[in-house]
Amino acid sequence: MADKGDIGWRVLAGGAAFVGGFAAKKAITMVWKKSTGKEPPTNPESPDVALTEAIAWAVVMGVGMEVARLMATRAAARQWAKGTGQLPAQLRAEA
Repeated sequence: MADKGDIGWRVLAGGAAFVGGFAAKKAITMVWKKSTGKEPPTNPESPDVALTEAIAWAVVMGVGMEVARLMATRAAARQWAKGTGQLPAQLRAEA
């Protein structure tokens, strides 16, 4: 069974990843609109969307969301370490 620190970290990391992902999606959509002059594809799987546009959207969104999740989780880990004096167990480097 997980201890309270583990549960607390999971909640904090999950919340940070959610907020980071939400903000990233908004930012990526805004940049897409400015750079292409049109809305991003709502359904890239549709044959009505050009393949190059669908692939570009998938790559930009995938990389952007993962980078945002990574940055948010790292920021949460720094705050966790400030509050508890150590990194969460899952993030500690094994020496």
